[in-house]
Amino acid sequence: MRNTEEGVVFSEALRALADDTSRERIAISDLLAALGDRAIGALMFIFAVPNVLPTPPGTSTVLGPPLIFLAAQLAFGRKPWLPKFITKRSLARTDFLALINRIVPWLERAEKLLRPRATFLASPPMEYVVGLMCLVLAVVLALPIPLGNMLPALGIAMLALGILERDGYWVAAGLAVGAGALVFVSGVVFAMIKAGLFLLTQMLA
Repeated sequence: MRNTEEGVVFSEALRALADDTSRERIAISDLLAALGDRAIGALMFIFAVPNVLPTPPGTSTVLGPPLIFLAAQLAFGRKPWLPKFITKRSLARTDFLALINRIVPWLERAEKLLRPRATFLASPPMEYVVGLMCLVLAVVLALPIPLGNMLPALGIAMLALGILERDGYWVAAGLAVGAGALVFVSGVVFAMIKAGLFLLTQMLA
């Protein structure tokens, strides 16, 4: 699966950046430069998957906000762009290496399965629908909802890889996971509201 610049596999590009001992920190701008023209799908995967797997403290603070920006750009067919206050954010290389060591084994397995098929699901205008779903999931991901992170993040990660490799099967699976995540999170929110109203009525009784 070749997703970045010509001849460079996505997982290999991430490992090369993480193994670069000349850097003390890895900034989001470094990721943009390393991942090339198809950076939106690649970056969305990187920013989503830490919420599925355990990661170093503070990772979500660095990687969370760009996800909403990128999902919005995918929804409106824009090229990848992030404001300077986001691109300047960085992780210590050792923390980035720990993150990549968790991500890459899963990514390498996915790369063996991903290939162009049912491409109409991973190309415009369907690509814009995927971007809109990712945007909704990214907003949900940012909310402080108990157990509300993993499923939306998994849906975004699957959709990002599907768009990245033009694999319509992965896009369809990601949309299904995303829809399930929204139903689950809605249930959690409803239960929280119901519990809150019950406690309020008990306090006022």
